[in-house]
Amino acid sequence: MEFKFNNDGLIPAVVQDYRTGEVLMLAYMNEEAIQKTKETKTSWFYSRSRQELWNKGATSGHTQTVKKMSYDCDEDTILLQVEQKGAACHTGERSCFYRDIELGEEPTFKRDVVNQIYQSIIDRQENPKEGSYTNYLFDEGIDKILKKVGEEAGEVIIGAKNDDHENLAMEIADLTYHILVLLAEKGMPVERVKEELTKRVKGE
Repeated sequence: MEFKFNNDGLIPAVVQDYRTGEVLMLAYMNEEAIQKTKETKTSWFYSRSRQELWNKGATSGHTQTVKKMSYDCDEDTILLQVEQKGAACHTGERSCFYRDIELGEEPTFKRDVVNQIYQSIIDRQENPKEGSYTNYLFDEGIDKILKKVGEEAGEVIIGAKNDDHENLAMEIADLTYHILVLLAEKGMPVERVKEELTKRVKGE
């Protein structure tokens, strides 16, 4: 492909978390950075201030493993989908876009909320907290977790039959949470389920 570089021989690269879609940072690449990224499957950029190539995380340890590399319709912007280790931002924040501009109305949901809840469940599993319901489920074991999954599935059915959208959403959320606990108990990452769903999308 023929990229459209600017007058300095650079092209902007948007970096996105491949699991959640979160935008992590914006940097610039030249032809050599693109080639090195393709060869090493780690992100390479060109520093406009230092006038040199740099490999993300080589110094900080906050590396980016590139899972997918795309470019836009005008061939003047690159999109990297990466597995981020540690913080993407030099400030220590996970994303460089951690400051919001107030618009007067905030979204009512987070796109990566399922991943966030799963990670919080894993954290409770690794760092138990007294009084935690999640830890209670882990302490009780697989039979208790499966019982709760069954109970919540029944509640979803009742909510659907009652045609109450608010209640149905709450019951599906409860079922989703308990399924995530089940995944953690079985040592199965959410991505494994996403892989299975992806196969089904491709098969449609």
